[in-house]
Amino acid sequence: MSVNMAVDFGGVKMQNPINTAAGTFGYGWQFQNFFDVSKLGAITTKGCAAEPWPGNPAPRMAEVRGGMINSVGLQNPGVRAFAEESGPWLNQLSKDGCQVICQVCGHSTPEYVRALELFDELCPWAAGFEINVSCPNIAAGGAACGSTPEGAGEVMRACRKVTDRPLFVKMAPANVVDVARALEAEGADGLSIINSIQGMAIDVNTRRSRVAKPKGGLSGPLCHPIAVRMVWEVAQAVDLPINGVGGVMTGEDAAEFILAGATCVSVGMANFVDPTASLRIAGELEQWAESQGVSDINELVGAFEC
Repeated sequence: MSVNMAVDFGGVKMQNPINTAAGTFGYGWQFQNFFDVSKLGAITTKGCAAEPWPGNPAPRMAEVRGGMINSVGLQNPGVRAFAEESGPWLNQLSKDGCQVICQVCGHSTPEYVRALELFDELCPWAAGFEINVSCPNIAAGGAACGSTPEGAGEVMRACRKVTDRPLFVKMAPANVVDVARALEAEGADGLSIINSIQGMAIDVNTRRSRVAKPKGGLSGPLCHPIAVRMVWEVAQAVDLPINGVGGVMTGEDAAEFILAGATCVSVGMANFVDPTASLRIAGELEQWAESQGVSDINELVGAFEC
C-alpha cells in the first residue's frame, strides 16, 4: 500500500516531510552530484545576513563522542551575493518540486528586518523564510536574540511586517514552550526545533579548545532525545506546525519526531557523514509509514501515546 507522504508545513507544501537543516547542506547545489536533490520535500539554505559575515577562525569543527561541535560563526556572502550566485539553481530546484526555504540571520532586530527585505525582493523562488533567532544579539552583550519570549517576539513582530510569505523560526534549545507561545502570538507560521546545544570540547594535551572559540554548537545523535522531548513539549503548547531538527540519522529517528508532533523533519549532521543521507532517510520514513498501516503520513503526526 502506498502512503501519501505530502505535508503542509505552515503554507509550504512539501512532497515528503524531509527537509535539510540550515548550515549542513550549503545552498543545495553542492549536493547535486550525489543525488537528485529535487526528490526531497524541501531544503533550508545556509543562513545569510544583509551584509557578508566572515565567520570564526579555524578550527571550526571537531568530532565528539556521539556527534560534532562547530564554531563556524555563520559565515555567509550576504543576501545579494547568495541570490546572484545560487538563485538560478534554486529557482530551477523549486520548479522541479523541492521547496526552498531561506534562512535569515542578524545580530539585532533591524539587521533581521534588512536581511529579510533583501530576501523578499531578490528571491521570488523562495517558498518561505526561516528566522534564526539563535544568532547572538551584539547590542545585548551576546545573548541569543531569541533566548527570551520578549526577544524572540520582538524579532518576529518586526519581520512579520516585511513579507506575506511563510515565516518560520529556528529556535534555541532553551525555554522552548514560552518562546514558542510568544512566536505564535506574533504571527509565526511554523517552528524549527531545535538549534544546536552549546557545548565545549577540550584537547587535553594542548589544554585548548578543539574549536577556535571556547564554546561551540553541539549537534548529532547525542542531541536527538533532547530535541524529540522539546518538539513534544511545544506541540502540546501551540498549534503551529513543527519542523523537528536534531540528530536525525535514520528513518526511525525521523519517525520519532513525527510521532512527537512534528509535521516535517530536517536532516543535519548526517549530511556530513553520508551526502546521500537525506534521500535515504526519506525512503526509510516512507517504509515506516507503510508499516504502520496508514494511507497518509499526516495520520501519524503527534500519534505518540504514553
